Amino acid sequence: MTAPSIRKIIHVDMDAFYASVEQRDNPELRGKPVAVGHGEARGVVAAASYEARKYGVFSAMPSLRAKRLCPELIFVKHRFDVYRSVSRQIRSIFAWYTDLIEPLSLDEAYLDVTFNKIGLPSATLIAQRIKREIFQETQLTASAGVSYNKFLAKVASDVNKPDGLTVILPENAKAFLAELPIRKFYGVGPATATKMQQLGIQNGADLCRYGEEELVRLFGKVGVYYYQAARGVDDREVTPHRERKSLGAERTFAQDLTTEKEMLERLEPITREVSDDLVARQLRGKTVTLKIKYSDFVQRTRSISPGTLFQEFEGIWEMVRRLLREPELPEKPVRLLGVTVSNFVRDAGEKDETQLTLNL
Repeated sequence: MTAPSIRKIIHVDMDAFYASVEQRDNPELRGKPVAVGHGEARGVVAAASYEARKYGVFSAMPSLRAKRLCPELIFVKHRFDVYRSVSRQIRSIFAWYTDLIEPLSLDEAYLDVTFNKIGLPSATLIAQRIKREIFQETQLTASAGVSYNKFLAKVASDVNKPDGLTVILPENAKAFLAELPIRKFYGVGPATATKMQQLGIQNGADLCRYGEEELVRLFGKVGVYYYQAARGVDDREVTPHRERKSLGAERTFAQDLTTEKEMLERLEPITREVSDDLVARQLRGKTVTLKIKYSDFVQRTRSISPGTLFQEFEGIWEMVRRLLREPELPEKPVRLLGVTVSNFVRDAGEKDETQLTLNL
């Protein structure tokens, strides 16, 4: 079958996933500001409900700051086994429509429905059905973006959250991107957005005025991506079995970390995020790497490959704690920490798990 010139891509993103699951399972939490994570002095918010977000509470925020912003904030402990179970339910709904599913995490994925299993020509109607079926199956809402490429579908899914559905047609993409605030461009982080705004780049129209070479000069290789994004260009395919060399997450902190306790408390949610992504992508890795960037911007990495395969949080967390302490604790204030798992072996399922965990 010949691929059409225009793809039909859906990006589905669950709304405040972890917090919404907790509110679903505990009626007393519904309608109240909820944070998943530890509420202790050095804790970190892993996820926040929409009621909490109205107060400015977001994931990766220190718990004390979140509590100051929202004194009524309710902290609940995470239940990752439940989140993974719900994610599998959602993934099974996707599979009724297409095999071209590219998970990004437990709570979001790309779907290519250009040639779908039910023969429905409208990606918008498919997105509506998926949203409805997710709610019927899980009592949770999802937001969806529909467009002709992954970049636009991803941006669209964030426009009308929660429980939103936004469609960007090819003929409307230029106007949509022209008005889109630069901080809403997927792939433009807070630091880059600040730099762009200092250059007078406030939205897509401003970004479009810059040539590719100039953007590369200003931002490095990623300038090519910014040039294409401003014009709605993204030729990446939805790849269910994309081979990755590594998978990781990292955080830059507003205040430098100086104690082991502070570092471990920040590393725990980072490690859980990596574990969740590994589970969602059915990957196991042989190597765990800890990335440390000091306050003077000197960067160091520490890696370990002990002969087992890593996917679940507990195993990765044990290695992360070990790497933080060996050969010694960081000797200078730390501004960034990251965790990466690499050297993958694809998960072969439960029946092969014993074989997979043998020393190799």
